[in-house]
Amino acid sequence: MKHVLTPLALAACLSTGAAQAQQTFKIAYIDPLSGPFANVGELMLSHVQYAVEDINAKGGVLKGTKLQLLQFDSKLSAQESQSALQAAIDQGARAIVTGGSGSSVVSALVQAAAKHNERNPDKAVIVLNHSSIDPDLTGKSCNFWHFQLEANTAMKMKALANYIKKQPDIKNVYLFNQDYAHGKQWARYGQELVGLARPDIKFVGSDLHPIGRVKDFSPYVSKIKTTGADTLITGNWGQDMTLLLKAAGDAGYNLRYFNHSAGSVPGTVLAVSQSKIGQLTWVAEWHPGQANAPKPEALAKAYKAKTGKDFLAPRIEFTPHFLAAAINKVQSTDTLKIARAMEDLTVDSAVGPLRMRAEDHQLLLPQVVNTIAPVDGKAVKAGWEGTNYGFRTDAMYSGNELAQGTECKMARP
Repeated sequence: MKHVLTPLALAACLSTGAAQAQQTFKIAYIDPLSGPFANVGELMLSHVQYAVEDINAKGGVLKGTKLQLLQFDSKLSAQESQSALQAAIDQGARAIVTGGSGSSVVSALVQAAAKHNERNPDKAVIVLNHSSIDPDLTGKSCNFWHFQLEANTAMKMKALANYIKKQPDIKNVYLFNQDYAHGKQWARYGQELVGLARPDIKFVGSDLHPIGRVKDFSPYVSKIKTTGADTLITGNWGQDMTLLLKAAGDAGYNLRYFNHSAGSVPGTVLAVSQSKIGQLTWVAEWHPGQANAPKPEALAKAYKAKTGKDFLAPRIEFTPHFLAAAINKVQSTDTLKIARAMEDLTVDSAVGPLRMRAEDHQLLLPQVVNTIAPVDGKAVKAGWEGTNYGFRTDAMYSGNELAQGTECKMARP
């Protein structure tokens, strides 16, 4: 017997089909959008937005499901971030993109997400961390629902230590860091890994300062100067880095700085150019103007053309693409299936194929050691932030070269 649809029934079917075709998978961005690190949060948000729009322009995921990006201000606070997480979940978010709020905030988010997932398995959320690099997040505090898309502190410090090993003019090192989990980790790994690479180096002092609250670093600079330090190992970022550079420049103190990501934060190159002395070396998966890197350069140009902003972090733009690849792999928006698909997943990126290590959910990301330096037409061909300073490539290491052992004992649902 033939079933003939009435016009009303046909309209209902078409309406249902349209609704299915317009389904969305919601992602919540939780990072600082106000306060002293708002410029960092806004830059990171722009990278995530660009990737989401690119994925959607190419059909989204699952042949028609679009990604929808929700935005929340972490206010650099664990409590505010947890409130934002609950609001995101209530609005239907199933993936959280974060990392620019610092490791203590990200740790609190991961713990809150894990508790929520245990109680609400049908509304489980995945935490995608693009920038918080405390090794404990993929070590003793690892969690199945957390994925680290940035090289962690130990990996970054190993790259720097390998470089410092070949710098005999570095003799006296001071550890100067922000007083929170990551700052303490940067100091600890600095002393440990640089000390192993160069047993002759003297560590002449150590200090921690409140994060985002110091307006004048000159008293700290004066104290450091009395020790005879020629080098700072500092995890400072954002305003805390630029104000430190200013204070040292004003004091005429020609320090070398070794940092994890300062050059990828707005204002740092400008601060180096204004201080006119000092040498800031940092490490990232890529730096602007990097030679023989056509893919990230092309991505950077496309991003600048669309947003009008400078592109700085391929890993952040990669984060939504990694999520999309996992969704398409399992052909499902079920978060447990997506999380399982992410384990040992290798995805092509602007900086080459990247693999998420299954045992601890650490992305094996290459690192480029580079120094902010004046344009010379050879090693540094273009200026940045309206200055005549750019980035000089010093050394390059693959993710596998920098991979560390892990204390992670992953409990899987």
